[in-house]
Amino acid sequence: MKLFPMFARLDHRDVLVVGGGEVAERKVSALLKTRARVTVGAPALSPAIRHWQALGKVTVIQDVFTPDWLDGKWLVIAATNDRDVNLQIADAAQSRRLFINVVDDPELSSFQVPSIVDRSPLIIAVSSSGQAPVLARRIREKLETLLDHSLGALAALAEKHRKAIKTQRPDLRARRAFYDELLDGPVAAALRQHRGDEAEQLLIQHLAQPSTNRPGKVILVGAGPGDPGLLTLKALRALNEADVILYDRLVSAEILDLARRDATQISVGKRPGEDHDATQRRIHTLMVEHAANGHTVVRLKGGDAFVFGRGGEELEHLVAHGIDYEVVPGITAALACAAYAGVPLTHRDHAQSVRLVTAHEQEAPVMPQTQAQNTPAPANSPPHRVPETHLSSPRAAKPVTPNETLAFYMGVGQLEALTQRLLAQGLDADTPFALIENGTRPGQRTLYGHLLELPQKAKRHQMKAPSLLIVGKVAGLGPQLKWFGQTLEEPQNELATA
Repeated sequence: MKLFPMFARLDHRDVLVVGGGEVAERKVSALLKTRARVTVGAPALSPAIRHWQALGKVTVIQDVFTPDWLDGKWLVIAATNDRDVNLQIADAAQSRRLFINVVDDPELSSFQVPSIVDRSPLIIAVSSSGQAPVLARRIREKLETLLDHSLGALAALAEKHRKAIKTQRPDLRARRAFYDELLDGPVAAALRQHRGDEAEQLLIQHLAQPSTNRPGKVILVGAGPGDPGLLTLKALRALNEADVILYDRLVSAEILDLARRDATQISVGKRPGEDHDATQRRIHTLMVEHAANGHTVVRLKGGDAFVFGRGGEELEHLVAHGIDYEVVPGITAALACAAYAGVPLTHRDHAQSVRLVTAHEQEAPVMPQTQAQNTPAPANSPPHRVPETHLSSPRAAKPVTPNETLAFYMGVGQLEALTQRLLAQGLDADTPFALIENGTRPGQRTLYGHLLELPQKAKRHQMKAPSLLIVGKVAGLGPQLKWFGQTLEEPQNELATA
């Protein structure tokens, strides 16, 4: 280990920064947060340093460096753009046994300023020993995404009650378990939800109780459409917190790879032809069972759990069984797939509204055509049920309009019937469409065209689920704005030449 990592306490200690430019500004800004007494020396000083001087936050020496600047200092940073001057500063500091950092020059430095993840009082420092500062910065960025900002408040709360925690949990093992409970339990959850007073009361209550197994909870997480880069930061944190992950069929393997390595992963995806209600009951049972055993359960659903998922039903079941839960929204397929296909769902010139529709066939009670024309049905007529899309269901109060974008989920298996219904409801045959298969994933294929030719084109290219269908004027912008994946064929205005 080339460097010995340590955190220096600099409050009310004298620190020297030599240099007056932007680099010196960054160092001074970081030092001021530690309440150090900062002296800045350089022939020319930036406006920001002058401003700090006017506020009394820094002492300024406007001159060329001389070794006497080091008198009484605890730490030195050289941030000039002249290596000869930096070498002079480094030699003077070394002779006085002062720790010195020469910016971007590890050979002249006796300490390195690391990349910082600041969740004060929790601070995480990353260093590459001065050899690869960009790498250290990239690692810091990754850590930033994993660590919720509420961790600082949690650390401060733990510090406030540290003496009581040590008294009430004198056994080291019990104390460690209590701190684990703080991190994973309702106290941390309350802080994430900005309920600080409630969090402190929960800590006090838990501390007063005998050590017990912590309660479990369920985190309902939307995994997005498949690209792991579209996973939200909170979703990523949940995956790294999970003891058990119940995931749907369309959750990509790349997203599951981001989860805790020791988490139990259980596939609960619904497959065509099976009893979906029975599968849903199994999901309900597994959530309650694992949470009741004290586990953190992540219910991982493709897209967003509240858009044509059954997230609401799952929460109702958790409420009925007294299970704590959180919800992490995900990017729903219509938003992501449209963006990856170059289709703006709204556009000032083409579409002022969007409708998200599930085109999945369901058995819906309808009247036969003769009865729909107010002809009484024979008394002995049996109930008549036919598959319908939600769009043509009597519950769809709003008619289809030309300046509206329609985004159909789960419709690739019934494009013929869907096309006929849209034409029957008044859409023009040359209304543009975009059919996006495996949207946002490496295998994305996008088919553009006009509504009348949709079934024929989709059949020719063997489009399969998961696919999202966008119908409306905005889909006509896709061929121009597309940027991701494979385009199967450029649309041609065949109707105009017919």
